[in-house]
Amino acid sequence: MNVTQMFHNKKWRWVDHSSSGLQFHPLQSFALDDTFCTSTGNLSSVPVMRAWVHAPTVMLGIQDSRLPYIKDAIPFLEQEGYQVLVRNSGGLAVILDEGVFNLSLIFKEDKTFSIHQGYDLMWELIRLVFADSPGLIEAYEIEGSYCPGSYDLSINGKKFAGISQRRIRGGAAVQIYLAVTGSGSERAAVLREFYERASRGEKAKYEWPRIQPDVMASLSEIYGRNIRIQDVLYRLLTTCQDQGAILQTSSLTEEEWKRFDYNYQRVMERNNKALDISLS
Repeated sequence: MNVTQMFHNKKWRWVDHSSSGLQFHPLQSFALDDTFCTSTGNLSSVPVMRAWVHAPTVMLGIQDSRLPYIKDAIPFLEQEGYQVLVRNSGGLAVILDEGVFNLSLIFKEDKTFSIHQGYDLMWELIRLVFADSPGLIEAYEIEGSYCPGSYDLSINGKKFAGISQRRIRGGAAVQIYLAVTGSGSERAAVLREFYERASRGEKAKYEWPRIQPDVMASLSEIYGRNIRIQDVLYRLLTTCQDQGAILQTSSLTEEEWKRFDYNYQRVMERNNKALDISLS
């Protein structure tokens, strides 16, 4: 399935948390996406497109939280002005802040629609949104980046985005973070220092990233001009409408609010447990 098939004459709920997200807890985003996965999975909702931005946060992966000297590294991140949290999905540490735009595409899981196809769908959408990019938008692992994966998105070798995916309760959420403003290398340098402090060079149960900050950049840096979060929103909505999507501004239903409260409590409990173990 490509972008045109996904959007043409299809109704989508549009949920914009790109401004309000700065005011609420970052783990609420994970609870929200799980809530919408349930709604799309049981067909009580059409597909959901949700944009979100959060205040400065380092979102650790479960593996990161088990590094041998993690309790010495978390205070460093806090001193740098970041809230430190642990997410319950896969992947390694990423940075969220006012210059990082996040997008979730949430729809009913189809067993014939593979995980790779989910990644390809988001990659194709981003290529359309940034059709004027100063170079090809490629998808392959960028060595030396943080949270590396085979669907790192880069232009001229500089990573500006990463894609993840979560399938739960019959729904699929394909998520991407895009570094829009600010310095990609400065964000990477923060996580490089974190990993050096959390590992002290010792072997761990997994291969923590050996970060090279200069392989990461924001879209503003790549384009050589200022690109704002609002510019990305305009590009995204225009692209989806050009592809025939019928976007309907939406908020949670009463049933979804109940489900969200439950999901948020679970996500918080897992985060607290992971941090308690890390700091003990």
